[in-house]
Amino acid sequence: MHSASDPRVAIVGAGLGGLACARVLQRHGRSVTVFEREAAAGARPQGGSLDLHAGTGQRALHAAGLLDRFRALSRPEAQEWRLLDPATAAVLPQQGPPHDHGEEDRPEIDRGQLRGLLLESLTAGSVRWDRAVSGVTPLGDGTARLHFGDGGSEEFDLVVGADGAWSRVRPALSQAVPGYTGVVFVEAGFDDCDTRHAGLARLVGAGTMVARAGAGVLFAQRNSNGHIRLYAAFRAPEDWHRAAGVELGDTAAVRAHLLTLFDGWDERLLGFLRDNDGGFVHRPLFTLPAPHTWEHVPGVTLLGDAAHLMPPLGLGANLALLDGAELAHALVTASDVDEAVRAYESVMLPRSGEAAEDCAEGLDHLLPPAAA
Repeated sequence: MHSASDPRVAIVGAGLGGLACARVLQRHGRSVTVFEREAAAGARPQGGSLDLHAGTGQRALHAAGLLDRFRALSRPEAQEWRLLDPATAAVLPQQGPPHDHGEEDRPEIDRGQLRGLLLESLTAGSVRWDRAVSGVTPLGDGTARLHFGDGGSEEFDLVVGADGAWSRVRPALSQAVPGYTGVVFVEAGFDDCDTRHAGLARLVGAGTMVARAGAGVLFAQRNSNGHIRLYAAFRAPEDWHRAAGVELGDTAAVRAHLLTLFDGWDERLLGFLRDNDGGFVHRPLFTLPAPHTWEHVPGVTLLGDAAHLMPPLGLGANLALLDGAELAHALVTASDVDEAVRAYESVMLPRSGEAAEDCAEGLDHLLPPAAA
């Protein structure tokens, strides 16, 4: 065993929650190693814009000592949320986004910018890139062995699975696997929006635009640097493209199919399906059972999507950040690792279970199953 005052902690996955956990641990003088299967920080795009809530994501960044830097990068004006009539593209009166919970302070930031902020805050060498994990074995004495894709292994006092939907750490705690929700998101992007795509930019406004009718929803959101990201959402079998005779890499065929699904919508809104830069990205939505729980296993725990994968309705990233900060705080303040993990899980599991149930209801409200 390592010294009780500085246990050996491995975090699997350099996403937002894992990095928040590492940052808070380091702020308190603790050592930690983050293992990430990607080759480098810029190996792939990090996704769209996130609204960080005061009671969750912003609270975690405060614990990480990064709230001021976040505020300097964030876009408060992008909290604007508008609902458009699919038939006319007119702006409708509405109550705000799903799961608003009355919070007014939810500035937006690109996921990539936020991840960069967290990465820059860590001690050099904290993240071991290109280090894929294949699994974890609890050793029965409170420690766990981390297995790597290259056949190597290392032992730790705690392995934290922060490795997302298809976590390699989760099987050490739970037999749950993500299940398909019946909802597909098809993503598209638009660059230089205020010049090349000015008409679409006016529809989106400063933040997020939503239009929905029957079995289809168009979400469009402002990102930084003049970029707009669109998600066309609909209910369909996971292999809908096969039944439709559509190759996912065939941009013209995907476009034609989407235009059929959204037939009858205002031509200005259909511009989001006609005029994108580049192709379409197919994103079927998967979730873990809600609530997802497990019997405590010494030496292993989970956070973020590895623990509570839920529909992308504004809660997942916020909860991942809070999970990471709270786990780190527990490790710093409890008398030993096992006490810390038990304390963390006793708060995180009920909170995430309730949030996941809320998000599942929110998804059914946005895209009613009967409309499929």
